[in-house]
Amino acid sequence: MNDRNSRFNSKNSQIIGIIPARYASTRFPGKPLVDIAGKSMIQRVYEQALKAKSLSKVVIATDDQRIADEVEKFGGEFVFTAAHHQSGTDRCAEVIEQLPEFDIVINIQGDEPFIEPAQIDLLASCFAEDKVELATLIKPIQSQESIYNPNSPKVVIDINGRAMYFSRSPIPFIRNGEPGVWAEKHQFYKHIGIYGYRTESLKAITKLPQSSLEIAESLEQLRWIENGFYIQTKVTDLETVAIDTPEDLLKLNKLLEALKLD
Repeated sequence: MNDRNSRFNSKNSQIIGIIPARYASTRFPGKPLVDIAGKSMIQRVYEQALKAKSLSKVVIATDDQRIADEVEKFGGEFVFTAAHHQSGTDRCAEVIEQLPEFDIVINIQGDEPFIEPAQIDLLASCFAEDKVELATLIKPIQSQESIYNPNSPKVVIDINGRAMYFSRSPIPFIRNGEPGVWAEKHQFYKHIGIYGYRTESLKAITKLPQSSLEIAESLEQLRWIENGFYIQTKVTDLETVAIDTPEDLLKLNKLLEALKLD
């Protein structure tokens, strides 16, 4: 039987949350270790992930001893991975080779210190359907500005919630409407960058060569679609706060100071 068509009962599956964390970020070196109101960013992500009811285990995947030392300091779990990985997906695949007892992997972004556990649980719920191989979250776009922001990938879905295409461009194109009113003509969706994979699907997609669409848009999920994998989506109304640059961190710390976060 083809492995991609062989499924188990998801209700009995073991789900692991993996937080890829690397030190050598081009835009923000050492990002996982920055202080956010008295705790490192990686600690905040880890503690939020632990609150998710769907996860049997949470580990941090890193290639850097400094991050490993920090994780040990706050009592977390980590797995060392190779330094050559091009994406968090590749890092997750190496972890699952070391921890083969898990059936489903949730790839949690290491730069979202206040990720909502409810989002993790929502994503995990996609795998209640045995046919689901890969999954991610999407959020309705309300502002015109977000529609045209190339740093905010958009997604179009079919009637069953499966992703048809992701793009940095506004999709779909509204034929009979000026750009300023597109949000009124159609419900656009923003992609939330958290992924779930069945273990066998994760192993398969990381063995695929880069695709032409992936290279064009610089979006790895297009490789999966181009090779015949489908990605189930679920809609969330929760917004995530990602720290991509030092400027993002400065803005967040000013906000937290105003809120007096403990």
